[in-house]
Amino acid sequence: MEENEYLEGYEKRLQESLVRLCTAYDMMSGVLLENDDIDFKFSETLAKPYLTDAVREYGAYPEAAVAWAGYLGMAVAKLWDADWQTYQQVSYADLQGPRGFDDMDERITTQVLGYELDSEQSRSIADILSKCAVEALTMIRHEHIEPQSPRAYYVFARTVQVLYRIGASIELFLLGYRLERLS
Repeated sequence: MEENEYLEGYEKRLQESLVRLCTAYDMMSGVLLENDDIDFKFSETLAKPYLTDAVREYGAYPEAAVAWAGYLGMAVAKLWDADWQTYQQVSYADLQGPRGFDDMDERITTQVLGYELDSEQSRSIADILSKCAVEALTMIRHEHIEPQSPRAYYVFARTVQVLYRIGASIELFLLGYRLERLS
């Protein structure tokens, strides 16, 4: 029970920190926009293959291993908004680029989100997801976790999940979704 409480606390702190960061850069409005379909897609079909790739890439490219989860979240949010009945069966392999994990960010940016790689919107997305990844990696380092331990893996998995949610929330925000009080 103690380990689960630790992981939940870490996840909550990371998510709050990244929501503040994204809000400061006008990519969110102070709250995480969430959707059960989008969350379920990650936990049921995307998390396992993504984590397999991300763990393998982490040693050489830690920022990409974390940030690409944000791109994945953005892609799923975009497809959810476009036509979830059509796109809910999209697989992890469908979202990868020609070089697999290595150019997934470019594939999602151009083919799913619809931006040119050199566009201002593309650069803004790359910038905020990079900032989020750096912040997340800084938080991981401050946790002083033994490398290659079970805790290190679970913290990394929670970090990836948060980045996925952050990416989805950014895309929902960019699509015009907002939380409003009902009176």
